[in-house]
Amino acid sequence: MESMDENDRQETDNTSEKIDEKEDFGYEEMVSLYDESMRHLSEGQIVTGRVIAINPNHVVVDVGYKSEGLIPVAEFIDFEGNLSVEVGDDVEVLLERTEDAEGHVLLSKQKAERMKVWSDIEKSYKAGDIIHGRVIDRIKGGLTVDVGIRAFLPGSLVDIKPVKNLESLRGQELEFKVISMDRRRNNVVLSRKAVLEKEFAAKKAETLTLLEEGVILDGVVKNITDYGVFVDLGGIDGLLHITDISWGRVNHPSEHFAIGDEVKVVVLKFDPETERVSLGYKQRTEDPWSLVDKKYPLGSKVRGKVVSLVDYGAFIELEEGVEGLIHVS
Repeated sequence: MESMDENDRQETDNTSEKIDEKEDFGYEEMVSLYDESMRHLSEGQIVTGRVIAINPNHVVVDVGYKSEGLIPVAEFIDFEGNLSVEVGDDVEVLLERTEDAEGHVLLSKQKAERMKVWSDIEKSYKAGDIIHGRVIDRIKGGLTVDVGIRAFLPGSLVDIKPVKNLESLRGQELEFKVISMDRRRNNVVLSRKAVLEKEFAAKKAETLTLLEEGVILDGVVKNITDYGVFVDLGGIDGLLHITDISWGRVNHPSEHFAIGDEVKVVVLKFDPETERVSLGYKQRTEDPWSLVDKKYPLGSKVRGKVVSLVDYGAFIELEEGVEGLIHVS
């Protein structure tokens, strides 16, 4: 019995040693794998971490490193002054330093966002894509635009035509094209004119396919002169001459139209080579003189409005485009 007990004890000791060896091997392997994974985290890299705690000064983020990272709470305060993160949220952060004097990982949410913005801007610049931004300030020579970072919009590139009051664009959300960038100098130059020119060209191409004599188009009054009205048909302007505004008397086009008015006009003539378009407004209705003999038969009594007095009599308007003369005699 004593011999058997001794054998049992020896077998038990051997088994324990084997288990200890396996445990030692597993722990060393785990440490090795952990150290290997840490080598993939390097300073200047954007990584995804999870918020594990929030204190008055810092947001504590676990990025899988041997110690947690700290980010100032101020980086998570939104425009309304509220904290924009909760415990358990995943956040993308920049690994600034793997370890500070206290053993913490130094992280930055704002710098990670900034790096992503620069990356997106660079992609848009190379591809010639349009980006969105908000005009935030009027500065010498142009405007400052927030596109995730502060960018410069020269005054000459704000619009196709000169803009007298750049201040009026403050706060507006607009589309831009990046025309130059220098990451080292933190410099991005935008153009809104390039976007508008592209839109203008697309509208013009579409309008040209619609232009033919007799067709009725929608337009916007762009300019008013003594001799007529210029109407924007969509990338191309047409002239509505004063004689084609009304069947009646027109002293000045401004009596009938104001800049910005939306109007329906008839294409009277179109020259594809010169891209000149002549428009009509009165032509949308029939010439009233075509029915005068039926509406105003000889001997009938009618009412009218005195529209002009001359030495030899008075002109009376019976309806728009139809006037009669009462001779002085």
